[in-house]
Amino acid sequence: MPDETARAPESPGVVLDQSEIDRLLAQQTAAPKQPVFHAAGAPAADPKSLKIEPYDFRNPVFLTEVELRRLRLLHEDFIRYLAARLSLFLRMEFGLKMAKLTTLTYGKFTDALPSPTHLCLFKVEPLVGVGILDINPRLALTIADRMLGGRGHSVKLERYLTEIEIALLEDIIGIITEEWCAQWKNEQELRPLILGHENNGRFLQTSPKDAIMLALSLEASFGDCSEQIQIGVPYYTIEPIVRRMQARRQKDTNTVRTEKHAAWQPAYDHILVPVRAEWDACEINLREIVSLRAGDIIELPPGLIEETRILLNGAPRFIGKVGLDGAHAAVQITRRIHDHPLLPCQP
Repeated sequence: MPDETARAPESPGVVLDQSEIDRLLAQQTAAPKQPVFHAAGAPAADPKSLKIEPYDFRNPVFLTEVELRRLRLLHEDFIRYLAARLSLFLRMEFGLKMAKLTTLTYGKFTDALPSPTHLCLFKVEPLVGVGILDINPRLALTIADRMLGGRGHSVKLERYLTEIEIALLEDIIGIITEEWCAQWKNEQELRPLILGHENNGRFLQTSPKDAIMLALSLEASFGDCSEQIQIGVPYYTIEPIVRRMQARRQKDTNTVRTEKHAAWQPAYDHILVPVRAEWDACEINLREIVSLRAGDIIELPPGLIEETRILLNGAPRFIGKVGLDGAHAAVQITRRIHDHPLLPCQP
């Protein structure tokens, strides 16, 4: 019987060079060309000249990269001041470092909150909206232990906070919210107000699910405890301040600087500047110069008197006309030299 596993001899294959292989791969991987339209609906004549970027409509971002960079610099100052103030309050080094500053929907923000956790709901007067402050329970218990006189060692338990521990933690939350409001003091005076506490983010309904949140994640290190603190604020809460900040920066950018004119100072009154008038009379060769004697006459161009150069400290500044003023020779200034380079000062 024939062996069923036997394989038929392969037909000789076609050998392709590298250029043909690259061409076939490019044809398979190249995406079909799609028409590109402008905002008004007209098709783009040259799509390659346009800068096209992907946009996720399920997670819209209202802040550009430049605006996020400015907010990041603003929050870095906030983190630095907050770390110093918490260290003084707890009499122990409290390290803070920015982990992430981004925008996302309220639904994604609450779904990403850990459990168990401790959430503080706060409001910023006179703005609208409710912010969320998330503190890891291990970090919260370590802070509470320090406030009660402990050494600040990390608490290994992960449980919900008691009412006494929440009352102690409100002092820390008040410092955090006050410093967060203080970073906007150049735009508007803000006052924080604690509304309440929660321990699960799944049941929060402080904002619509599709509302955009500005989320700040901090890496906190206190003693041997290293955990995260998160601050989430609805974008519509800080939108008036961001617009005011953008308008102020735009105004500063577009401000036309007024030209300052030089003012005369009394100390200039006694400064002596050498003044000299000269002509470009004519050109003669060296033989003629050697043969010059007293009484010889050198012919000058007829318009030379009206093209007298006036030099201030060796630099030509004006053109004038030579004449007589009584028994003295004088030069009347007719125009100023603007494009003549400065000459080195004469001793």
